[in-house]
Amino acid sequence: MGKPTGFMEYKRQDKVAEAPKSRIKHFKEFHSPLLREEQEIQGARCMGCGVPFCQSGMMLNGMASGCPLHNLVPEWNDLIYHGNWEEAYYRLVKTNNFPEFTSRVCPALCENACTCGLNEEPVTAKANEYGIIENAYVKGYAAANPPKVRTGKKIAVVGSGPSGLAAADQLNKRGHSVTVFEREDKAGGLLRYGIPNMKLEKQIIDRKLSIMEEEGVEFRTGVNVGKDIKAAELLKEYDKVILTCGASNPRDIQVPGRDAGGIYFAVDFLKSTTKALWANAMKLKEGDYISAKGKHVMVIGGGDTGNDCVGTAMRHGAKSVLQLEMMPKAPDQRAEDNPWPEWTRICKTDYGQEEAAAIFGKDPRVYTTTVKEFLKDKKGNVCKATLVKLETKKDEATGRTVMVEISGSEYAVEVELVLIAAGFLGSEEYVTKAFGVETDQRTNVLTTSGQYMTNVANVFTAGDMHRGQSLVVWAIREGREVAQQVDLSLMGYTNLSVQ
Repeated sequence: MGKPTGFMEYKRQDKVAEAPKSRIKHFKEFHSPLLREEQEIQGARCMGCGVPFCQSGMMLNGMASGCPLHNLVPEWNDLIYHGNWEEAYYRLVKTNNFPEFTSRVCPALCENACTCGLNEEPVTAKANEYGIIENAYVKGYAAANPPKVRTGKKIAVVGSGPSGLAAADQLNKRGHSVTVFEREDKAGGLLRYGIPNMKLEKQIIDRKLSIMEEEGVEFRTGVNVGKDIKAAELLKEYDKVILTCGASNPRDIQVPGRDAGGIYFAVDFLKSTTKALWANAMKLKEGDYISAKGKHVMVIGGGDTGNDCVGTAMRHGAKSVLQLEMMPKAPDQRAEDNPWPEWTRICKTDYGQEEAAAIFGKDPRVYTTTVKEFLKDKKGNVCKATLVKLETKKDEATGRTVMVEISGSEYAVEVELVLIAAGFLGSEEYVTKAFGVETDQRTNVLTTSGQYMTNVANVFTAGDMHRGQSLVVWAIREGREVAQQVDLSLMGYTNLSVQ
């Protein structure tokens, strides 16, 4: 463990965020990492628990508690405390293919389940992970390490999000020849075009992709499998095919006026900004992206993607930002019916909401509210929205709690740009039909529980396409698990580890 009395001697010290009014002037990551010595002290706070919930990754009351990858958190905390950063890196990548991604975008389920958090603040596991991987790049530990022997087996991975990349990385390390197909111009999936730069700068993705290429993974971008290339061609050329196309069907809202101009899905808005930044040396050029500059913006949806839309709109220079949440505001403190180590269901103010509050003087979120109608101007563009308040009621037929409109609570707001961040419904039909794989009622690709093989011979699936919209860390876990099953089916045995 770290220092036996470290959790009593040292206070939590995390990466420091740049002030909101300053960071909205750019699209770069805005947290300053700790010094090496400071990070080692944070490693000393780890208690080395007899039962480390931080790495458990188990489901409690329908929510994940601890890291789904079962990262060896206490071990690498102890190693950095003792200054053994190289060994800490090898322990970290033993369970996680992409700590450079998770240390930036993961909501830190490990910290939420940290035993130290029962009475004090939890250990800075996420910042420690960041320190370990970035130090590894500087020192050269994370350099390419191609497999010495090839098996002669060929695998196609369709989709280059975190699950596809994890599967490709694992199978390539095993010695199989892996080709990743991506319909966009660059690989990375939603890591690239769904997560904005200020959370994950795209050169971080490219850095890892370059290493994977050095190690032998082939990337074919701008190839839309199911349209540009037939499923039958892949099945003929490759021994196995893994579908990791994500849950890329955005959930729409059906209200009068939905066809007005100025209403976009969140992922299209975020993608347009990312592409424009890369095309113009990290500076936005008017006309090249969906702009929020000088506009009254409304974001529909309160999750991570909704917050990313708020933060992006603030950087565009929005005139105002309103974020709608259908559900009631969560409590500010952990409730008695939400005990540790369950995921903490509390109200969290993320970076975009902090920035909007700093500029406009209040939190942009409005709870128990939804859109009833969009109104158009003479040009057919959205100019106003009619909102309605909601209340919770129990559905007598199903027994479930539902949100229903409060009669007479309607009111109008001025809006010129609407961003729908209501989540995703599942896989896209043209891909599943091309391969003939079965799907469930949510259009997730069906497999036997705990397995990744589809109903079609030699076709596997993983990630959001399999489990539905989820976290990057879950996608990586599924990518590792499908790689293990593909390897087993090819070789009759597997030495690929999942945990």
